[in-house]
Amino acid sequence: MTVIHDFRTLWAFPDFRKLLAVRLLSQFADGMFQVGLATYVVFSPEQQTTPADIAAAMAVLLLPYSLLGPFAGVMLDRWRRRQVLLYGNLIRAALVLLTVTLVVASVPNYLFYLAALSVTAVNRFILAGLSAALPRVVDARRLVVANSLSPTAGTVAATVGGACAFGAQALIDAPARWSDALALGLAAAVYLMAAGAALLMHRDLLGPAASERVSDLGTALTATASGLREGLAHLWSRRPAAQALAFVGVMRFCYGALLVLVLMLARYAWGETDSDGVAWLGLAVGFSGAGFFVAAVSTPWMVARCGRFGWFARCAALAAVLVPALGLTFRPVPILIAAFLLGLVSQGAKIVTDTVVQSSVEDDYRGRVFSLYDMLFNMAFVSAAGLAALMLPPDGRSVSLVITVALLYLGTAVGVWRLHRRLDPLATATPPPVHAAGPLPEGGPTAELHSPEATSAGTTTPVAPAASTPPAGPRPAEADGTEDTDEDTAEGTAARAAPIEGDPSQAGEPVRDGATEQAVPPPPEAERPTP
Repeated sequence: MTVIHDFRTLWAFPDFRKLLAVRLLSQFADGMFQVGLATYVVFSPEQQTTPADIAAAMAVLLLPYSLLGPFAGVMLDRWRRRQVLLYGNLIRAALVLLTVTLVVASVPNYLFYLAALSVTAVNRFILAGLSAALPRVVDARRLVVANSLSPTAGTVAATVGGACAFGAQALIDAPARWSDALALGLAAAVYLMAAGAALLMHRDLLGPAASERVSDLGTALTATASGLREGLAHLWSRRPAAQALAFVGVMRFCYGALLVLVLMLARYAWGETDSDGVAWLGLAVGFSGAGFFVAAVSTPWMVARCGRFGWFARCAALAAVLVPALGLTFRPVPILIAAFLLGLVSQGAKIVTDTVVQSSVEDDYRGRVFSLYDMLFNMAFVSAAGLAALMLPPDGRSVSLVITVALLYLGTAVGVWRLHRRLDPLATATPPPVHAAGPLPEGGPTAELHSPEATSAGTTTPVAPAASTPPAGPRPAEADGTEDTDEDTAEGTAARAAPIEGDPSQAGEPVRDGATEQAVPPPPEAERPTP
């Protein structure tokens, strides 16, 4: 399999292995922390959680995170990235232990949210530093594959970490706040392990070199803000990409509203105890994650047959039909089936959008456009939580919300179908095979709950273009005893690597750290829509 070959090729770089270890441990801990955070906010017996409480929590945790994201790269250009990974994980461990203390002490919510926000703010720098460091540990020819597979591995780690947190909470017979404290405490321990893994690398290994460090912070911050404005203007001039972003933002809005509905159902309608609700929520998360995975595997195949916007439109239409058919029952089993299908269609649409943006936007603007993309994603999610707060009763059974979401999906399907009729080339009867690496989005399918990989599912971190990035790190030993072939060139890997959620990027392009998904390889030049 190509994915196994890609991993074997990257594994031959010793510094890549060290950086990957930091990523896996960091994001495993992220998953545990975010599950502990979510279960405390939703299932705390000391407070009767309402949709408004969930909306407030999402606003506090996601909006500052989104606004900080585009500027994280500026700071990373001033600090040694290895030191960011070391001290960032140490700081997070300390902040999580503080959060544990606040949970056990049952302090006012604003103190808890302040501590949690501090953890997520540091997380932004960790994820950005991990992506920015990749060109230092692999050579330019393997950077495409590294940008695709490394965030994918982190996403899997975050999902497994979240599952472990759910499992640990289910195994202990203790009050809810102590089980939440357990999940958070385990996350702190793994953050310390990630800091230890960072110590295995030389402090200057990940850059930036002294000659590359930004000296004037004020000028750099101003330039970043100006760059976002220029990116918005460039995106507006690329109408297919702008329209795709608008439509995927609507689908993100719908997904967020339905997530709040499921949270309230799990809290108040399913099961006799809080532990029953946590178990149902864990199952819903798992089913949605399975849908994300199936989308990553199937989307390249479907795009080859239906066209990019054709598959996007089918995803939205399927959601428009199934949301009322399954959701209006408000029963666990139909909702679990809906969670799987919504994970599939949401991720399928996101993968297509990533590819459309990558193929339509010029290289010089791609990082800024993906920063805007990330901000749109999080703002759509918070807005959805706000709508749910207005429409949902305490037990989550809202027919009006389900119908509203179904109509939004239907409108999206109609709009995207028009783009398909205008822009997609005719699908060939025997399309060429398209490789799918099958990853999940960065931050995991529950990037909202553990944000959040996103895939999530992240923001944009500038990475030097592969063409101008000199080979960094030692040359790998031959993993399989064969010479490099055309498959191992940047062009060869670009044809089969699938950039991802949470991180839609190509080698040498900004690497998106949020929710990451399998992206479909761009069409040949002749098939690309004319800007």
